[in-house]
Amino acid sequence: MTSLDSQNMEMAPPPEMRDTPVNWIKNNLFSPWYNGIITVVILFVLLSVSYNFFSWSFTEAQWDVIPRNLHLLMVGRYPAAEYWRLWILMALISVFSGLSWGVVARSLALFSRNVLIGLAVGTLACVLMPTPMLYRLLLVGCVVAIAGSAWIGQQVGKLQPALGTWVSFGWFALFLIGLWLIGGGGGLTPVGTNEWQGLLLTVLMAVAGITLSFPIGLAAALGRRSTLPVVKLLSIAYIEIIRGVPLITILFMGQVMIPLFLPEGMRPDRVIRAIVGLTLFTSAYLAENVRGGLQAIPKGQSEAARALGLNTPLTLILIVLPQALKAVIPSMVGQFISLFQDTTLLAITGLVELLGISNSVLANPKFLGRFSEVYLFVGVLFWVFCYAMSAASRWVENKLNVEHR
Repeated sequence: MTSLDSQNMEMAPPPEMRDTPVNWIKNNLFSPWYNGIITVVILFVLLSVSYNFFSWSFTEAQWDVIPRNLHLLMVGRYPAAEYWRLWILMALISVFSGLSWGVVARSLALFSRNVLIGLAVGTLACVLMPTPMLYRLLLVGCVVAIAGSAWIGQQVGKLQPALGTWVSFGWFALFLIGLWLIGGGGGLTPVGTNEWQGLLLTVLMAVAGITLSFPIGLAAALGRRSTLPVVKLLSIAYIEIIRGVPLITILFMGQVMIPLFLPEGMRPDRVIRAIVGLTLFTSAYLAENVRGGLQAIPKGQSEAARALGLNTPLTLILIVLPQALKAVIPSMVGQFISLFQDTTLLAITGLVELLGISNSVLANPKFLGRFSEVYLFVGVLFWVFCYAMSAASRWVENKLNVEHR
């Protein structure tokens, strides 16, 4: 034995202190004794729940209700002959998603191990989707489009950093194109909003609400901190009144009361009324989130900007707002997730979104009593979208280095 080997043996920690899986479990799950009791109790509860769930899933659950009604859950009564519009929209969303990902991550490793695992899981889920083979291939093509456009966006973003600005404008244009494709007109067969149902309507309402509530909430937060008395009072009144009224009340007022005060030809569409209600409600809460971020910025930042010759608007746009918005990313995304979940209340007002179409499926005599299967599937869909927003939020936080270190 060499002297180096003997030195390494002398420096090695004792076996009970080495970083092994057994020692980690012992030190973190069973030490001290009360942690061991808590661990055993939690494991017992988890195993019991898991056993009962999987036993029900494989012996009692009748999952055929999902594939037989998948088209209803996704798009409701949207004409089958016009499905090609939705596939074009999905392809465009996939391409812009990949471009945005590639531009933002242009200085990072794009296809890490976790990303590759995620793409593989997504592809497998598309292949196993209970839909016709053509639709499965189209879904796999969307995954490939995301990966391919991400690589293109990263390569072009390294050469042209301004591409990110054009992609941002492209998302706004894509929103308008999406409304045109879904609703028709301008050369396409019109499809009335009464046929916008299922997950399609849920996502549309959430995207429209998020897109519109952010600038309104930002304006209300700035207005509440304004030195102009009229602007400040109006902003305070809007925020406090909206926050003091339940969302379902606002939705009912939009659906029932607004038509009473407008003539027949000027009444907005039911979907537009619902979007307005969701937007107004979310904007009030978002304004308070942004105001909290603005208050967290030290006054020295503004004073330093003025010392450099920046006027008030430039100080706000270039110095204060970027820091404030970066600090409140978690709370803003939490509000957006709540908005996505609040779309389920639209079923009460007569709009057939994902939860509403689920109730319609359960009303079919062929599928009576399938509540657990249908609602579990709907819950998984909501979890996927909410977790995607949460994961994107965490990625942006890490990218912007939100924590003070």
